[in-house]
Amino acid sequence: MKKLLSVAVAALAIAASAQEKEEEADLTPTDIVSNDVVEQPRKQVGVWPAYIAVCEIPSAAQAPDVVGLRITIPFSTRQESVTGFDVGLWGRAQYFEGFMCSLLRNDVKDELSGVQIGIYNTAHSADLFGVQIGLWNEAGSFRGAQAGLVNTAGQGYGAQIGLINRCEELYGFQLGLVNVIRDAELQFCPILNVGF
Repeated sequence: MKKLLSVAVAALAIAASAQEKEEEADLTPTDIVSNDVVEQPRKQVGVWPAYIAVCEIPSAAQAPDVVGLRITIPFSTRQESVTGFDVGLWGRAQYFEGFMCSLLRNDVKDELSGVQIGIYNTAHSADLFGVQIGLWNEAGSFRGAQAGLVNTAGQGYGAQIGLINRCEELYGFQLGLVNVIRDAELQFCPILNVGF
């Protein structure tokens, strides 16, 4: 009985070793760094020219990228990358290039190049290259303009136009009732504040 058990354990060890070698054979030399496996980028599920969100997709890994038109009525889906036009109630993406117009909220996590129009526009931890127009606009950093009742950003190159404007560091100007540039010599100035 002991011999049978040891033969079974040895067979399982050989099978496991063969499986590991097969998985390592699928990796390229650049994937292996000091015997650590580097995480591969997300495999692209597909690129669709038009996408209408009729139900929620569980994860971004299962959602196709969109190059063209995405309509997010009644649901907001989690595409990683959208290029083109995004129209609906609530638009979300990791990367976005183009024109994003959602009634309630536009949300980009990593990089936004283009225009956001809506009640609440956010690229809170992202880089914005373009324009945000809405009641509340947020950006981690921006190059372009923010126009709305409340505009906030970490670092900016361009203009903030609104009732309340706040930026940690700004190379440009703010036009509004309350203008705050935390890194400037004159941190608060009503009507017009300039950072350089």
